[in-house]
Amino acid sequence: MSEKRVRVNDQIRISPIRLIGGSGEQIGIVSLDQARERAEETGLDLVEVAPDARPPVVKLMDYGKYRYEEARAAREAKKKQHTVQIKEVKFRPGIEDHDYAFKTRHARRFLEEGNKVKLTMRFRGRQVTHSELGREVLLRVVQDLQDVGAPEGHPSFEGRVMTLMLGPLKSR
Repeated sequence: MSEKRVRVNDQIRISPIRLIGGSGEQIGIVSLDQARERAEETGLDLVEVAPDARPPVVKLMDYGKYRYEEARAAREAKKKQHTVQIKEVKFRPGIEDHDYAFKTRHARRFLEEGNKVKLTMRFRGRQVTHSELGREVLLRVVQDLQDVGAPEGHPSFEGRVMTLMLGPLKSR
């Protein structure tokens, strides 16, 4: 993770600077030496908040507390984000009703969790000559899961495998 470097205290070289006080009040454009003296008096650090501005903007603050708050905000953001995973559910053309219901229930749970589901239909031997049977099973799954997921495209056929992606509905 690359984070931008912030100049603090003696790392700040450009003078004059625009100084902002500890409580956010605008102090004005002062020399670097005056800013350092003020920081010494208050027991705070000089932290460059806008290095590209002319003159650069520097704020009086507790740098340790600032870094802690930044790290805490980053942790909270990471906690809230949800990475979408692709879960795969495999079917066969002659699937029995119980197996079909079991696998469809799993696909439903994956979609409710916000993940994508890859429906895979595998053909063995001569089953590939009747690929329409597999397509019917996949379309039946799509029909049964239409309240939680939507198909992303049409079933694609590669070799002996037919696949179809289901994405979760956006309203969740």
